[in-house]
Amino acid sequence: MRPCMSFAVLVSVLLGGCAASDNTPALRSLDSFKGRSACYDRETEPYTAVVDTHLHYRPFDGRAIPFNEVNDYLSQTSVRFANVYGIGQMLPSDSLCSNYLKCPGTPVSPTTRNDFVNAANMLEYKPDDLHLTLSMTFTDLSDPEPTVALMKLYEKEYPGLFHWMGEVNLVKQAQFNNRHKPATPKDITQWAGFMTELRVRNYPITIHSDIGNNTSPTLYLPLMERALALYPDNKIVWAHMGLSYEQTKMDASEHIAILSRLLDQYPNLMIDISWRVLDDYYFSKAANQPLYVAFLNRYSERILPGSDFVAFRGNNFKVYQQELEVTSRILQYLDDDAFRNIALGENYFTLLGLDYQAPQICQN
Repeated sequence: MRPCMSFAVLVSVLLGGCAASDNTPALRSLDSFKGRSACYDRETEPYTAVVDTHLHYRPFDGRAIPFNEVNDYLSQTSVRFANVYGIGQMLPSDSLCSNYLKCPGTPVSPTTRNDFVNAANMLEYKPDDLHLTLSMTFTDLSDPEPTVALMKLYEKEYPGLFHWMGEVNLVKQAQFNNRHKPATPKDITQWAGFMTELRVRNYPITIHSDIGNNTSPTLYLPLMERALALYPDNKIVWAHMGLSYEQTKMDASEHIAILSRLLDQYPNLMIDISWRVLDDYYFSKAANQPLYVAFLNRYSERILPGSDFVAFRGNNFKVYQQELEVTSRILQYLDDDAFRNIALGENYFTLLGLDYQAPQICQN
C-alpha cells in the first residue's frame, strides 16, 4: 500500500488524508500554493509539473475543445497554473484543413482571432481552482509594425487580462510549406517598439526559434542570438530548447553547450522544456539523459515546464494526460532544488511576480 501523502486537496484546509478508494495520494489544491504548506513528498506525490507554461487552448482551425473542458483536464492532473496560449498563426476561416502539415500551400497567418476567443472565455468561465495567465499570440515577428497598436487594442477591450506574449514564431521550419517566412535580422531590429512595451509591463515573451535542422544543425541560431543581443533586458523564453522535428539528431553536448553559453550571457533568458520531441529524441536516450539532468540541475532557476498540448477538437483528456506525463518525465531525475524550481512552479511564480510559492521538498 502506498503511504498517505502529507497533504490533500481540500480548499478549506492545508492537511488531509489518503485518497478514499485506491490509496493514491490526493492532488494539491490551488490554495495550497499560498504561503507555507506541507512539504512535497517526491516518493508519493506526482513528478508531473504543477504549472503548464505552454498550453494551446485554441487550435489552428478554430474548432477547439471547449474552454471549460480543457480546464477540467488540468484539474484532473497535477497542474494548477497554466498559460492560456491561443495559436497566433491560423488557417483561413473557410479552409477545410485542420492540420497545416497535411495542407501544404495553405497559408497559416498571424491573427488576433484565437486571443479574443480566449479572453472572452476567461471573462465568462474563469475557474476558481486554477490560476490562468492569458497570453497574446498574434504577433508577426516578420512584420512587427502593427504590434504596439494591437497591444493597446487588447488592453482597451480586455483591460488587465493579458500578462504574457507568445508563443510567437521567429523561425518555424514546420510551417515553411504554409507560407511562413522567418523574421530577418532587419525585422528583429524593428521589434524595438513592442519589446519596450513588454518591458514596461514586465511581460515575458515566448519565442519559437529553431536552432537548425538535421542537415544544418545551427543554421538559424544567429537569428535567436540577434534577438537576445538587441533585447537583453526583456524576459525572453526560448520554446522547446530551440529544437523541433526537423532537428532530431543534434549532438546533446553541442546542444547543451549552446544553451549554456546563452544562459550565461543573457541573465533574462529562460528556456521552456515543452513538447514531447525533447523526450522522444533527446532526454530518453540513455547517453543523453545524465547530460540533460545535469544541465537542468545547474540552470534550474532558468527552466519552465510545459506540455505543448493543442486543444484540437479531436484531442481528449487521455492525450493531455499523456503529453503532460511525457514532457514531465525528465523532472523525476532532478535534484530537490531543481524539482522545486521547475516542477513545483517556483520559477513561474518568480517570473510573473505571483503571490504563490512552491512547497519545500520533504526530507525522507
